[in-house]
Amino acid sequence: MTKSKHQKFATAAIHAGEIHDAQGTHIAPIYQTSTFTFKDMAAVEAYSDGAENSYIYSRGSHPNRAALAEKLATLEGYQLIQDAKAAGNNEPVVAAEIFGTGMAAISAALLGTAQAGDHVIAQDVLYGSTDHFVKELMPQYGITTSRAKDLTPEVLEEAFAEHPNTKCVFLESPANPTMILVDIAAVVEIAHAHNAKVIVDNTFATPILQRPLELGADVVVHSTTKYINGHGTLLGGAVISSDIQLLEEKIGPLIRFFGSVPSPFDCWLTNLGLKTLPLRMQQHNINGMQVAQFLEAHKSINFVNYPGLESFPQHELAKSQMDGFGGMIAFEVAGGYEGASKFLDRLKLCSLAVSLGNVDTLIEHPASMTHGDIEPEIRAQTGISDGLIRLSVGLESAEDIIADLDQALG
Repeated sequence: MTKSKHQKFATAAIHAGEIHDAQGTHIAPIYQTSTFTFKDMAAVEAYSDGAENSYIYSRGSHPNRAALAEKLATLEGYQLIQDAKAAGNNEPVVAAEIFGTGMAAISAALLGTAQAGDHVIAQDVLYGSTDHFVKELMPQYGITTSRAKDLTPEVLEEAFAEHPNTKCVFLESPANPTMILVDIAAVVEIAHAHNAKVIVDNTFATPILQRPLELGADVVVHSTTKYINGHGTLLGGAVISSDIQLLEEKIGPLIRFFGSVPSPFDCWLTNLGLKTLPLRMQQHNINGMQVAQFLEAHKSINFVNYPGLESFPQHELAKSQMDGFGGMIAFEVAGGYEGASKFLDRLKLCSLAVSLGNVDTLIEHPASMTHGDIEPEIRAQTGISDGLIRLSVGLESAEDIIADLDQALG
């Protein structure tokens, strides 16, 4: 990312969507209310006609949620929005909806895009709960699904030939937990040629490092629990799309009908965390690279998957579609499950826990934690070995993180 764009991102992360009330509050208040009152029936009619900044019930929306949605839409669709303004188009070209959890956002994006009788293609390796939803739950609602290894163009074309009723392609890039990348623009080209939508989980990269909508994707999903909030204090999710009609008519309503509503306080906390996202991601990039280089040189590590390493098989793709390489690393400890267990038991600074994207370093064992419900043979096929470790590098001193990893490996 150029310095000028970074500066603009930093400004947008702080100021986009902010609430400015009549009292002149500097930091937005928390609208901790279940319902909103109306002055008179004229106000009710104005709400029904879509009056701006008008609310009726917090399950539908509330000011904190609307503010966060505008901020995320601004960041994920930054260039699309700037291009539209330059062309004199003042209509919304990117919009967002905020959900109570990341899985609520993912489920709504998929169920809002595909209906009974449709087919969904997903990459072979996915976050454990997403994997279960795609493989086990969607077929219960009449939506068939299939998996395409790494979503390479050849494999994807074969999948479309086999399933001409495909309505969307779902992917993660980088993938959880293996860090495998998908060429988003290539997937978009093929999917759109077959009249299918593309949904990208951008949780690992965030809009600071990667903006799939600018690469042609139709929908972006986030677990805002992770980097967006950054402090491990809440659960949340988001759907951002350049297909306004799809978002407003199909995906967004599922918040109300499924009840996956984010609280005003959680939206307020997420917005607060989001203001430092550009700055945090800069340091995650720096720390991630230093830790990855240390691990790559260690004799007890079989391999390291980190997009910033020249040894990473998709390093050139990472450089072309990302603005930085982030703080997520996958690596395999020698000795399989026993080797991984001994290593994890010795750690002192790094916290053994699921989740990621916090200011502090989190580390986990996918085969027994985030992906423990996936069959062992499927895990093996997708690169989730018993010795694989997923590391979310925090903002502590990189020297301290490395020292902890070194003593645990020793």
